[in-house]
Amino acid sequence: MTTASDTPTRSRRNRRAEILEAAARLFAARGFHGVSIEDIGGAVGVSGPALYRHFDGKEALLAELLLDVSSRLRESAARVVTVAAGPDETLDALLDVQIAFTTEQPALITVHDRELGNVPEPARRQIRRLQRLYVEEWVTVLAELHPACPAARLRAATHAVFGLLNSTPHSAGELPAQDMRPMLHAMARAAIAASVR
Repeated sequence: MTTASDTPTRSRRNRRAEILEAAARLFAARGFHGVSIEDIGGAVGVSGPALYRHFDGKEALLAELLLDVSSRLRESAARVVTVAAGPDETLDALLDVQIAFTTEQPALITVHDRELGNVPEPARRQIRRLQRLYVEEWVTVLAELHPACPAARLRAATHAVFGLLNSTPHSAGELPAQDMRPMLHAMARAAIAASVR
């Protein structure tokens, strides 16, 4: 049951999500330094100073944007590893997680690639830690499938697959998602198979 006291919290959460989404689009299009707080506020229909009710500033907004996506990917991978039937099915599910992210949120990939250096150091360390944990979920699964392959090679293969999948900001819109996703899945599987021989 929803009470009156729930509404402001939900509304605030929705507004924060709306601001983060707008910021991702603007940062991807114009770069972190090419976007002002006023630009972000204008994109969501509020004054720039009103954004300070939600974020301490533009750097804090960027940090939350990248922390949020890193955390969501890590949590999704942990869920997949917990429920999948075996390593082969787990790898397919991990690929589905990454491919859904890359096809649905290309702006976030662009922002991460270009703007991580603008995140304040404490938050950047957190983002890097979450990313390492995400990679290790993949490496653990790949090690089950290819036990003779050294962990360093599996880690390098994982990063290479991410590079392949995260190229979608350059190809987004070329194919509909229902065609793009299976193609990316097949390409990633082939790349992994080639790398662990």
